[in-house]
Amino acid sequence: MARKFFGTDGVRGTMGEEPITPETVLKLGWAAGRVLGKRGNGHAKILIGKDTRVSGYLLESALEAGLSAAGVDIRLLGPMPTPGIAYLTRTARARAGIVISASHNAYEDNGIKFFSAEGTKLPDDVELAIEEAMKEPLRTVAPGELGKAKRYEDAAGRYIEFCKSTFPHRVSLEGLKIVVDCANGAAYHIAPLVLSELGAVVIPIANEPDGFNINRECGSTHPKLLQKTVVEERAHLGIALDGDGDRVILVDANGQIIDGDLMLYIAAMARHGNGRLHGGVVGTLMTNLGLEQALRERGIPFKRAQVGDRYVMSMLQQEKWELGGETSGHIILLDKSTTGDGIVAALEVLATMVQTGKSLIELKAGMTVYPQTMINVRMARRFDLNGSSPVREALREVEAELGAQGRVVLRPSGTEPVVRVMIEGREMQQIHRLAEQLASIVRRAADEAA
Repeated sequence: MARKFFGTDGVRGTMGEEPITPETVLKLGWAAGRVLGKRGNGHAKILIGKDTRVSGYLLESALEAGLSAAGVDIRLLGPMPTPGIAYLTRTARARAGIVISASHNAYEDNGIKFFSAEGTKLPDDVELAIEEAMKEPLRTVAPGELGKAKRYEDAAGRYIEFCKSTFPHRVSLEGLKIVVDCANGAAYHIAPLVLSELGAVVIPIANEPDGFNINRECGSTHPKLLQKTVVEERAHLGIALDGDGDRVILVDANGQIIDGDLMLYIAAMARHGNGRLHGGVVGTLMTNLGLEQALRERGIPFKRAQVGDRYVMSMLQQEKWELGGETSGHIILLDKSTTGDGIVAALEVLATMVQTGKSLIELKAGMTVYPQTMINVRMARRFDLNGSSPVREALREVEAELGAQGRVVLRPSGTEPVVRVMIEGREMQQIHRLAEQLASIVRRAADEAA
C-alpha cells in the first residue's frame, strides 16, 4: 500500500504544513491509539517524549487528545532523547512510545515517530495499519473509557542511570576534560550529568534551549563551535549530539572530527581485541572505504546496508551481529540498546580510551580515511539510472579507472529530486575529476529524459 504519512523514519515535515498540523497529528494519535491499543491485554499505556522545539508543546497536546479519545492512557516524559524514550517504553512495559522530533533539522520542522513495546521501530505492517485507521472517521470512546494523562516521574534520572550502566563497572572518567555539545536539544539536561557522574570534568555548550535554537550552528551537523572550544579549553575530546540525541560525533584534542565511521572502527577494534565482537560490522553505502579495508585486514566481516538506520538495524538482526552504524554518527550497539544512542555510543569509545590509556588520536590511527567527493545532480523529475546506457557506460569507465583503490555510489535521493554522485579513492584530484565527469553525464541523461 502506498504510504501517505509515514516515511523512512516516521512522519515529518514543516510545522503548520501537512502532515504536521494539529488536526492531522490529533488524528494520528487517535489512529495509533486504535491500532496499538488493541495489541495486548488491559488498558493500553503509551509514552510521549519530545525534543526542545517550540512546536513540541502543541503537537504533544494534539497527540495526547487523540490517544485519550481512543481510550489509551498517556505518560508524558517531557524533553527526552529518542533512545531514552525507546528505553523507557521497554522498561515501563508500555504498549508503545512516541517521539516528537525532527532530529537534526531546524526548529521549523517537526515529526512523529513510534517505538514498539520492545523499544524498536514499529514494523511496517503496524505503520500500514495506522495509515488505514487514519482513513476512518474519528470516534471518541465512551466517557468512562477515555484515556488519562500523567507525568512520568523522574524520566531523565532513569535514563541517566541506564546510560551509566552501559559503562564498565569500576572504570572512571576521572582525569578527562570533555566538552559536550548538546545541540540545544533533547539531551541538554542529560548528557552533561552522565559524563560528570562518571567522573569527567565537563564543559557543556549549546545546553540552553529556547525552543528555536535547536541544531542552530551547533550539534553533530555543525561541529565548528565544538572544535573551537575543545582546542581553546585544551580538552581531551569533544562530544556533539544532534537535536534528539540519537547521533553523535567526536572531536579529538587537535580539533579533528571523529565521524561515525571512525567510531565504528575504534569500537570494532576494541571488541575484536577482547573477544566481544560477535560477528562483524554493518555500515551503509556511504561508509568510507577505509573502514571496510581496515576491518578486512584484521579478518573482520563487513557488510553494507542501504542508507538509513532502519536498514542497518535490519541487516544486524539478519546477520545476528551487534555493531553497526552510519557515517553521520548513528551508531547501533545491539548488546546495549535497541536503537541508535548518541550518549551510549560515546561512552563505548570513552571506555576504550580509559582502558587502553590511548587518546582518540592514537585510537583512530589504524584506519586510513579515503577522500570522498559528492555532487548532487538536480533534475526536473526522476528517471531510471539503470535504464540509461550512457550512464551505465560512464559508470563502468569510472569503476575501471579506480579499480580496487576506490568506489562509486550513484543513487537517487529519497527526500529530494537529486541524484547523488559519490566517489572515493586515494587521490583527491582524481576523484574530483571523475565525479565531475560522471555528474555531467548523469545531468545530460536526466535533461534528455525530462
